[in-house]
Amino acid sequence: MIPSSHLQGSSARRAKLRELIRQHGFVSVPDLRAAMDVSESTIRRDLESLEEAGEAKRTHGGVFFTGPSSTVRQFQSQRAGDDETWDKKRRIAVAAATLVEDHDTLLLDGGSTTYELARQLVGRPLQIVTNSLPVANLFSTQDAVDLVLLGGAIHHRTGVTHGPYTDHMLQSINVQKAFLSVAGVNAKGFFNSNMLLVETERCMMRAADRTIIVADSTKFGRSSLARMCEWNEIDTLVVDNGLNSEWRDHAQHHQTQLILASEPDPQERQAS
Repeated sequence: MIPSSHLQGSSARRAKLRELIRQHGFVSVPDLRAAMDVSESTIRRDLESLEEAGEAKRTHGGVFFTGPSSTVRQFQSQRAGDDETWDKKRRIAVAAATLVEDHDTLLLDGGSTTYELARQLVGRPLQIVTNSLPVANLFSTQDAVDLVLLGGAIHHRTGVTHGPYTDHMLQSINVQKAFLSVAGVNAKGFFNSNMLLVETERCMMRAADRTIIVADSTKFGRSSLARMCEWNEIDTLVVDNGLNSEWRDHAQHHQTQLILASEPDPQERQAS
């Protein structure tokens, strides 16, 4: 049995490590080792733990901070409430990230699944346009990213900008790929719950060469207040492989590229 004092020490050390990374955005492993005064193997174990928790992303020579800031925590309560759904979102994000090439110009909206996608893109050389304060905060300290934050009125529950100022700014922007999230999908199309946000997302679609919807399978067969678009207006749909055959056939009927996020292998599931 591991002594409780050892567990408390590990927890305190990781909390200090997390704060160091949060303050700097990116820190090299040698600098972390010097600041923490512990072995490199201990640093790497702690970084692995932080990465599994979604608070850091290791890259060559160091680590980026990917956790929520002290002031932007819109998704924490959602994540804590349904681990299974968030596992689907993470797998969708991993699959969606394979559609992104270095130096792409991307537009990310303010959904929880697009935020998970943003985490997967940390450290890559990209141009990012977003109306999401959490997404912008994630990339704000990264030299590799050319970041554009769309202005406008802020929707406080989600931390996204919307409205006429946001829409006007989008009229002068062109991106290669727009990644959008939705609250519901049915035979009529794709839906979200806020009419102003939906209008902004329509402007995002018009600004993009390619529109990609990221949505977990629980959203299918549902609608919401405002329809964002019809099936024939999107290019690609990324969803977990819990999507049933009826909706897979529906995507094929509308000639929508369908990408199914794979299940984690048994060893990965057991480790988590």
